[in-house]
Amino acid sequence: MKAKNEIFIGSITGLTKEKIIKLLEDTNHDISNKRFNAIKLSIAPNAVNKGLLAILKKYNVSTIELEVQSTNDYILNRCGYKYKREEIKNAAKLIKRKRYNLSFQVGIGLPDSTKFDELNTARELAKLRPNRIRIYPMIVMKNTQLEKEFQNGRYEPLTVNQAVERCKEVVYEFNRRHIKQISIVKQNELNRSKETEIIAGPYHEEFGQLVTDSIWYDSIVDKIKKFNVKVRQVKIEVNPKELPNITGYKKENAEKLKELYDVDIKVQGNPDIRIGKSKITVLEVYSN
Repeated sequence: MKAKNEIFIGSITGLTKEKIIKLLEDTNHDISNKRFNAIKLSIAPNAVNKGLLAILKKYNVSTIELEVQSTNDYILNRCGYKYKREEIKNAAKLIKRKRYNLSFQVGIGLPDSTKFDELNTARELAKLRPNRIRIYPMIVMKNTQLEKEFQNGRYEPLTVNQAVERCKEVVYEFNRRHIKQISIVKQNELNRSKETEIIAGPYHEEFGQLVTDSIWYDSIVDKIKKFNVKVRQVKIEVNPKELPNITGYKKENAEKLKELYDVDIKVQGNPDIRIGKSKITVLEVYSN
């Protein structure tokens, strides 16, 4: 089956039926011009019902992303979301039953949320068999409730390093449950106008790359540790598309390997190696 070329039209949460239909009609004009052949959108779980899904099917919607944030009822209530864990489960099951692709948008670093809460959210969402996951760290934006809580000391956002580690652990959790289509929301797409100015939080224009680099770093270290010798230099072969992931953003992976393990790396592209895989060869070892 030919892959669908989807256009993402954003969130329809809070829109009236009339506005949703108007938005879909306008988007379908692009589909009729063959720029796209399907629509993806996001919506809060408590807004999903059979009537709405019937409308979406009529207008070529193929993927529905549930704006989940967390499956912890306390955290959802703490953050002001108007839905609960049971509504997430019911909405997801209905979406799958109506043969849509199911995606989840998951928040990292919500108020009062811990790493364990986020891993539990990943475990619970994986049971619902989503087709895709999008992960994003919480950013404090101007003129929001979160900014007020940040200013009065009720909310402390994650640092970039903390957010990278927490996002990485959630990726691992989904991978263990065979959910492979996982992405990090691109922070450089945030509107940085005066009205939506970023006040605080783990903002980084290459945040997704940092998470990918960190995952690769863990993989490389694990493989190096399995050698029964003290390694001085290794050659790492990967698919050419993934060469930047090995050395890392601004060569941070290479620098960490040298600093922490005293290992130099030589990176080489090999088109015969599949995406996500690598081959490591020892080039030099330390003598006793």
